[in-house]
Amino acid sequence: MKLFLSYLKSRSKVIAVCAVFIAVFASSYLLFDMPAISVLYPLILCVCIGIILMVFDLVFFIRCHRKLTEDEIPAPKDLIEEDYQLIINKLAEEEKMSRLKASEDYNNMIEYYTVWAHQIKTPIAAMRLNLQSEDTESARRLMGDLGRIEAYVEMVLTFLRLDSDSTDYLIKEYDLDEIIRPAIRKYSKEFILKKLKLEYETVSYKALTDSKWLSFIIEQVISNSVKYTSEGYVKIFMSEPGVLCIEDSGIGIREEDLPRIFENGYTGFNGREDKRASGIGLYLCRRIADNLGHKISAESKQGVGTKMYLDLRRKEIGIE
Repeated sequence: MKLFLSYLKSRSKVIAVCAVFIAVFASSYLLFDMPAISVLYPLILCVCIGIILMVFDLVFFIRCHRKLTEDEIPAPKDLIEEDYQLIINKLAEEEKMSRLKASEDYNNMIEYYTVWAHQIKTPIAAMRLNLQSEDTESARRLMGDLGRIEAYVEMVLTFLRLDSDSTDYLIKEYDLDEIIRPAIRKYSKEFILKKLKLEYETVSYKALTDSKWLSFIIEQVISNSVKYTSEGYVKIFMSEPGVLCIEDSGIGIREEDLPRIFENGYTGFNGREDKRASGIGLYLCRRIADNLGHKISAESKQGVGTKMYLDLRRKEIGIE
């Protein structure tokens, strides 16, 4: 029905002209007192011919519509349509070239930052080796700062690779504890330095996910918990089967900031207080979780603490 109405709208001028012709026939009948048969017969004949032509034109209109929806341009009917098609083809070629250039620039940028990341990791590793020989509070703080630098480098690479066509997802069943434990070990010195209590028991859950990308999410959430918790605890547990919860007793998140913490670049009140905050970490967590088919959410009260939930439950896939 919508297609038919669209056709009538496109042919409104022709229909209006036909209506004028019918009015002329009717006026002739009324003005000259002509016999009804001499007017009605040619009028009915013209209407029938018009309906037949209209049906053929409607069929042609529908075929053209279907071809266009299938990205196929129908043959032009006249010179004007041919001119339009030349413009469309020219724009399509320009858009194709623009896409190729953007893809090339993006790949060059990825390559540059990948090389940069590998190069910067070399002096970081050297500094780490030098600091490992020292067991002082200053050395431990510097080790923590190095860990954060490495995390920021990894964050840059993750941000760049997120929309890449060659993102290396390997989806299969993983033991969730085997992903959580390395993330905890990565920030163990931060826990010790800030004297935070870690409450963690094995969750004994098999997750259908990608271990590398899920590790990034868990590490980022633990990092935030440690960063914004000056005293107290960080707790990792299953709030319900398939839903991992990472809870802390930190400064919490303001109620008005909570709906926007997963937006790109949004730092909120806490981020403005902490000048190092970039507002990218949780945005990446949400994007990666969406790509993996998981769901990440948060509950928090300012001054009380934060709970981050990662829903890893599988969705049943129906068969058509």
